[in-house]
Amino acid sequence: MVYPHTMNHVGITVTDIDAAVKWYQEMFGCTVIMDPVESVDDGSYFAEIIADIFGEGFERMQLAHLITGDGVGIELFQFDKPKSERPDDNFEYWKAGIFHICMTDPEIESLAKKIDSNGGKQRSKVWKLWPDKPYKVCYCEDPWGNIVELSSHSYVQTWSNFLVPHTP
Repeated sequence: MVYPHTMNHVGITVTDIDAAVKWYQEMFGCTVIMDPVESVDDGSYFAEIIADIFGEGFERMQLAHLITGDGVGIELFQFDKPKSERPDDNFEYWKAGIFHICMTDPEIESLAKKIDSNGGKQRSKVWKLWPDKPYKVCYCEDPWGNIVELSSHSYVQTWSNFLVPHTP
């Protein structure tokens, strides 16, 4: 039987986990539910799970768990061996895979400025999606190059009653 599943969490790789935990708390009000801990390939049961997931070459990482205001998790990873790297091109949106997360804030203009002045980057202007509706979006990135969209309204509010204009 198929039923609507809920979003549990998103995993984000960073190069400085302590700074990332602080940044996600200060930018988005995330709550830390597990401080950064080190995980190594030491033969323990948890290490076997990690080795199965990350495969050969993995030796050591740090991870932390945060939650957003609606309870969706943000799992931050800092890989030490192999070492986390910021990609040269962090906006390869045409390639398959997740290319952004989205955070909701009614005042995205001020949040985008806050991101920009705290090590992140505002990538786009703040755009009103439709001239006659209040829904706004803006693309930013965190200090580690992860793309973060800002939306002024919830996903349901923004898209549930939107009709795509039809042209013959």
